[in-house]
Amino acid sequence: MSLTLYYHPLASFCHKVLIALYENETAFERRIINLGEPADRAELEAIWPLCRFPVLRDHARGVDVPETSIIIEYLDRHYPGAQPMLPPDPDVALDVRLWDRFFDHYVQEPMQSIVLARLNDTQCDLTSDRTKLKTAYKMIEKRMDARVWMCGASFSLADCAAAPALFYAATVLPFPEEYDALNTYFDRLMARPSVQRVLEEAKPYFRMYPFYDDIPERFL
Repeated sequence: MSLTLYYHPLASFCHKVLIALYENETAFERRIINLGEPADRAELEAIWPLCRFPVLRDHARGVDVPETSIIIEYLDRHYPGAQPMLPPDPDVALDVRLWDRFFDHYVQEPMQSIVLARLNDTQCDLTSDRTKLKTAYKMIEKRMDARVWMCGASFSLADCAAAPALFYAATVLPFPEEYDALNTYFDRLMARPSVQRVLEEAKPYFRMYPFYDDIPERFL
């Protein structure tokens, strides 16, 4: 098989790439990496010295591709499927990249800071992280008014980024009930078959998540 994905089924950034792979039914080999295992860590570090997953290895082309957005663009270019993750129009593609970055930096990052503080039992002021999430929720609510997907009528890279970011963010800071557009968009994401498949595969690992008790029953 040409492609191998080095990843972990619980990791939100890995979910982002898995969604893109499942959207286009792209064949790949799985290599689950447990960073707590020295051999696994060494294997990943040999491929990507920063030792962060996911990383995609393309055996046919002799290329290792790190970083989620780059991986998805790489797949779009070299292993395209029925559902392009980036639209051909360069201006729309730029908008997709913007919202992809938005979810990574302003939803994923503050969410992960809160999760790590719980995981490490660290007493610290998380007000700034929670404020970032509140601001992000407000921006998504405004953005998704009368929209189907984040950047138009088609599912894209931006939605791949949105699904895991919002899934985990909702466990550390629930969405305001009055944000109808955000809640509707979230439900639409969670109903996507590719997203459902990713969450189903993550289920055996959910108990490792520090906010396990805050995952809604419908996902367990």
